[in-house]
Amino acid sequence: MVRINPSILAADFVNLQRDLARIPSADFVHVDVMDNHFVPNLTFGLQMVGRIQDVSSLPLDVHLMIDDVDRWAPEYAKLGAFSVTFHAEATDAPVDLARRLRSLGSRAGIALKPGTPAEPYLDDLAEFDQVLVMTVEPGFGGQGFLAETMPKLQQVRDAVDAAGVDVWLQVDGGIDLSTIAVARDAGADTFVAGSAVYGAADPDLRVSALREAALRHGEQGHTH
Repeated sequence: MVRINPSILAADFVNLQRDLARIPSADFVHVDVMDNHFVPNLTFGLQMVGRIQDVSSLPLDVHLMIDDVDRWAPEYAKLGAFSVTFHAEATDAPVDLARRLRSLGSRAGIALKPGTPAEPYLDDLAEFDQVLVMTVEPGFGGQGFLAETMPKLQQVRDAVDAAGVDVWLQVDGGIDLSTIAVARDAGADTFVAGSAVYGAADPDLRVSALREAALRHGEQGHTH
């Protein structure tokens, strides 16, 4: 299974509803919430994500790059977001927070920055629906893919497979037609792509091309 989640961080914020409608074959819309504290950038907050939820025909995959996730993450679940991912570095009680999100009807994801080790979270994989291994430093779109994050991605994939749990493994940052194959080979099944999608003349055609590249590589390389 391959999921392609275009990031609207790369869309035209003034024409967001139009750009949401340009990716009908995507699986989810990836919404990056940044607070200018946890990361040095500011995007949307609760009110804006609520409006995106209202007008999007696709379910929302919300990625919180913010401080105080214990307070704010449940509010995004209450909006009806399909999935809410918080950063491991922003909470002292990731399992408790994941359980709260699930109790509110959302899937719960945990995100790891490039320098954050996966080991502390591998024993609790069943508590999460998704693990997001950042393949760039969070904060800005359009950055280059960090290949050095692939061993960590493979480590999480191996742990998920060994535990026999249904956890999606997401990558975010620098994903394009070439790097998607590398991430797929290391075990990712859910791919966030921003510039690669919205920088294309036909964003939906690019979504299909990314999906085909990942699927083709999954058949030829390691199948996870």
